[in-house]
Formats: sequence, structure tokens, C-alpha cells
Amino acid sequence: MKRGKKYVQSRGQFDRQQLFSLEEGVATVKKLAYAKFDETVELSINLNIKKSQSVRDTVVLPHQFTAEKKVLVFAKGDKAQEAEEAGATYVGDTDLVEKIKGGWLDFDVAVATPDMMKDVGRLGPILGRRGLMPNPKTQTVTFDIKGALAELKKGRVEFRSDKTGVIHLAVGKVSMEPSKVTENINIIMNEVEKKRPSDVKGDFVKTVTVSSTMGPGVKIDFREAGV
Repeated sequence: MKRGKKYVQSRGQFDRQQLFSLEEGVATVKKLAYAKFDETVELSINLNIKKSQSVRDTVVLPHQFTAEKKVLVFAKGDKAQEAEEAGATYVGDTDLVEKIKGGWLDFDVAVATPDMMKDVGRLGPILGRRGLMPNPKTQTVTFDIKGALAELKKGRVEFRSDKTGVIHLAVGKVSMEPSKVTENINIIMNEVEKKRPSDVKGDFVKTVTVSSTMGPGVKIDFREAGV
């Protein structure tokens, strides 16, 4: 794969095989960033899991770095009113189902009460491909609408391993204080470790890499970090 001149120059400023402490790694990513915009800091965790296994959950990050998400809530009656009072961007039931069927997708997160899932389930082919399908495992299918919205506003994010066993997740911005990005990563790593399948032999985490949107990956010594 051909890389741009700035990327090659950035990559040449450090030993790509070196393992950095988490603090040093985040500081290095910040130093290597070269784009004119505020690049996102991204975390990649390569896990020792079977192809049939998936590691998935949600976590509330202590330091937010994105604009407030547009949250859509599928609910009826009192729960719809609860969603409106809690600050949901959009609230509805079958009317929103039909609107989404028509191609509308102007939201970032979807939450649904359990009684709505029969209707919402018909949107699987649309929402599933985009990672927007409400799911009990990520606390987005719940009767506790107020609690779900409160956590989403605090900065709750979902992490999920892909088909190759790698979790990719945004953890901050280059402009943030390195200590805040480091704290976000530590929170995520601790939560990922809690999801370790019982039949995993040897190391659960294979490699951890941190990078900016446009920059090269920096390898982290996750054992040193206590994970």
C-alpha cells in the first residue's frame, strides 16, 4: 500500500517495533500527528479469541471528545414521555420505523423499550449493517430510558470485536491532554479484560496499538500497563 510523504516522514521518527508504555505511546501519537485537523486518537486491541467468539460491551468514558450524540428512542406512552423529558433527540414508535424504512437515518444511537422490538426488529437489515440496532447487551434495549440516556450523554460507547478478533475504538483527540486519553484507554482495557472468555488459553490480549487518524500505529506494552 502506497503511503503519502507526510505519513512516511511520521513513521520514520520512531522504531515501529518498540513497545511503549501507555503514557509514552499516547504522547508519541500526539507528537507524530501531522494533519491540519484535530485527529482522533484510535485504539486497536487484537484479541486471542475463536472466530465464533465475540467480545462486546459498553463503557462510560470519563473524558468526552465528541459532540453530543443524536439519540433516537423507540417507545410508547409513558416511556415515550420519559424519553422526551430525558432529552432524546427523536421519540416515536411505528412512525419512526416507517421513516427509517424510507431511508431516513439522521441519528447516532437507537434505544428501544423491549415491547417495541417486535416492530424495530424488522429494521434489522438497515440498522444492523450500520451498528445502530438496539441490543440488550449494550443496554440499548431497556425500560430504563432515563438511565440509558443519562449514560449516553455522559459518554457511553460500545466496543465490539470484528471478524478478525480486533476491537477498534476512538478514545480521544490529539488536542486533548495525554493523561485524559490515557485514562480513557485504561478504562476500556479493564472492561475488555472482564469480557475474557473462560476457555481462552494463554494471553487474552495479543497486541495493543494506538494511532491518530492519519498517523502510524504505536505499539503499547499492555503487560506493563497491567492488562
